[in-house]
Amino acid sequence: MAILLDPPRWPAHGTDFGHLVSDTSLDELHAFARAAGLHPRAFDHDHYDVPVARYPALIDAGAIPVTSGELMRRLVDADLRVRPRDRTPKRPAALAGARADWQLLLPQAPNLREELVDRWSEPHRRYHDVRHLAQCLTALDQLGAPASDPERRLVRLAAWFHDAVHEGVPRADEEASAELARRHLEPLLGRGPAAEVARLVMVTVDHDPDDGDLDAALLVDADLSVLGQNRGRYHVYLRDVREEYADHPDVDFRRGRLAVVEGLATRRPLFRTEAGRRLWAARAQANLAEERARLLAG
Repeated sequence: MAILLDPPRWPAHGTDFGHLVSDTSLDELHAFARAAGLHPRAFDHDHYDVPVARYPALIDAGAIPVTSGELMRRLVDADLRVRPRDRTPKRPAALAGARADWQLLLPQAPNLREELVDRWSEPHRRYHDVRHLAQCLTALDQLGAPASDPERRLVRLAAWFHDAVHEGVPRADEEASAELARRHLEPLLGRGPAAEVARLVMVTVDHDPDDGDLDAALLVDADLSVLGQNRGRYHVYLRDVREEYADHPDVDFRRGRLAVVEGLATRRPLFRTEAGRRLWAARAQANLAEERARLLAG
């Protein structure tokens, strides 16, 4: 069990950076990073990026210098390595993918696409940003609802609109997002399709679609798919959620988050589609159980 530090060989921001990892657990890594005063944003799925100026203090605190090869080997052996393809997409890549997706949905409405992109890119968003939109769209692909399928166009549009308004106010945000969808889509698609997109957006208030409501089940599973990602990606999600509610004191946030986690962990089934259960259910239950234990431990 050790905290490891490899040579600072990666130039950025006028200095060189290396990687700080644990060969035991992400919890051990986070605890060490907090004690060392590293910012949570330095965390990147399986390591913290640290500038060379921090090396002496980190070594004094107990980090063990190793070669990059040794660090990688021990990270892999600990089953903590997250490959680049399995990481949360960077914002530029998420934006590019979302814009390409829109071209298959409503190519005649580029101005609406850019309005939505601007909303998803608002500076106060930390989790509910373009990366979450990209996650939902990719999840719909995995669930068999691609943008090229005209029968699934409305559910994908609902993904675009479901957090288009996000001020951190439950239900009010969804109601405003649904109204935004209705107002913008009715001139483009007609009253019926616009109303259906708005209805789907409202299902994300409680994530409890009726049996047989396939489009709603697809949207709910896509929205919750982050719960079933690899451990490192889940920890990035947790960090971003905490930053989105940075104005909440720790004790209040912990109490509210515990209620959310326990509600999700006891929901049966958590995912409403067969594909969603196959793809994400087992990992989601493990992630939620681990988070619940950490919250209860304070």
